[in-house]
Amino acid sequence: MKNTAISRYGRLLTILMLVISLTGCIYWIRAYQTYLQLDEFDKNFVIQDDKVFALHFNHPILYNHDLVSLSKLQPSSIQGISSGSRWRYTFRKVDSQQKLIKPGLSFFFDLDFNRENRVSSWYFSPLFLQIAPPKFLEVSLRSLAGGAIDKDKKQLRANANAITKISAKLPQKAPVIAQLGAPVEIKNEPGQEVYIYNFLLDTHDIEPGYEDRALSVVKLTFDKSTHELTRMAGRFAGLKISINYRKFLAEDDNAAD
Repeated sequence: MKNTAISRYGRLLTILMLVISLTGCIYWIRAYQTYLQLDEFDKNFVIQDDKVFALHFNHPILYNHDLVSLSKLQPSSIQGISSGSRWRYTFRKVDSQQKLIKPGLSFFFDLDFNRENRVSSWYFSPLFLQIAPPKFLEVSLRSLAGGAIDKDKKQLRANANAITKISAKLPQKAPVIAQLGAPVEIKNEPGQEVYIYNFLLDTHDIEPGYEDRALSVVKLTFDKSTHELTRMAGRFAGLKISINYRKFLAEDDNAAD
């Protein structure tokens, strides 16, 4: 308990230094408060994994305008729902020149906000779950508790060693590529190959200087011998996500690779 309190205090000092360096950015404080909720994941969040995969916030903190301030990007669409509103972020597949691919291919994130305009749920589209399977997505979300804060890059790095490892099969290359189609580039590396895809956020009124954030470059790393998807990395509406799937596997599963 004492070590947990010291660790929590250390992270608080780190974020306060960041907030001080970003005068007036109160949304960073709310973002950090949400981050602290991860320390008691099952108290503050609920994972839904039946017909859809979603992360529900039991004690919402972040406002919708906080997300715009953090990402510098507007959602693709906004609609009213019985509990408040739903923001959809739609990412459309594009070529190396950022031209839409035909036939069209896209994935989305839905964010629900309550009547106080605080984020209450985060939904992931089926296509995204092809590259971030539910079991791995859940464990990666849980691993953010106690992650290292990089105040220069404004990133949070997951701590895979702090969570219980899972028994699961890594996604296979063939079905993943069947869903996503041809990449814009394939990089051959020792023992692996990296498939690179471009997706463009359907958005508007981008804040000057942040135009590049609308482009999501998704990198999928496949093992050449097993044809398994071992890593996914990309930036989605300003949110950087990188998952090394093997780090979340129990030892028996790793030994079988």
